[in-house]
Amino acid sequence: MRMEARCVTPLRLPFNRMISLGGSAAIWLCGMGEEPAREAAEGLRTGGATALMSFGLAGALIPSLRPGDLVLPESIYAGRSLQVDLSWRARLQQQLPPHLSVVGGILVTSRQVVTSATEKRALAQVTGACAVDMESGAVAETAAQAGMPFLAVRAISDPAGFSPPSVLLGAIRRDGSADLTRLLPLLLRGSVTPGTLLRLAVGSRAACSTLSAVVRYADREMGTSTHAAGTRRMSEG
Repeated sequence: MRMEARCVTPLRLPFNRMISLGGSAAIWLCGMGEEPAREAAEGLRTGGATALMSFGLAGALIPSLRPGDLVLPESIYAGRSLQVDLSWRARLQQQLPPHLSVVGGILVTSRQVVTSATEKRALAQVTGACAVDMESGAVAETAAQAGMPFLAVRAISDPAGFSPPSVLLGAIRRDGSADLTRLLPLLLRGSVTPGTLLRLAVGSRAACSTLSAVVRYADREMGTSTHAAGTRRMSEG
């Protein structure tokens, strides 16, 4: 989403296009969901990527995770288990500052937005995952098929007991930004409360602060360092 991309670069990125970030990285702003993420990953691969990273927000599935916590999973569950590049993961984690709360485990990909605590508990019980997103599975599958290193970097935006209400999804554009012409009627009708929006904003801000810290401290493994060398890293956000 656009808010995730702003953690990587201040540039106003075009939608659905590979953009070089200098160093040895490029980014593709794809929006939410499995198919946009697959299109982005394929576009990066054909554009010359030698590694793929899924970068952005995630929802907590377990009570111990809080907004701003960083999930660096060892595997992605998308109907089957897909491994990340553990050596790349270890190198990136070593560069992170000690104030970041980092967890591993399983990240599950869902084809739909998980909009209730009940759904989150069920998903955690079935998959053993600690967090959920909608894109990492498609990127991991593309990387596996191409024999490319893959890594997921996901920051928690909503805790296990709270999720974006389903009615809010109709007020979100493809790039993840809010459509005020659709959001305001929801507020006026009471379908969405200001308190809910505030809580979502606070959680997203905490997650984006964490993602920005990852980019700042682990720029070599992100490929965004001007001194980065070796394998070319490509990021999907």
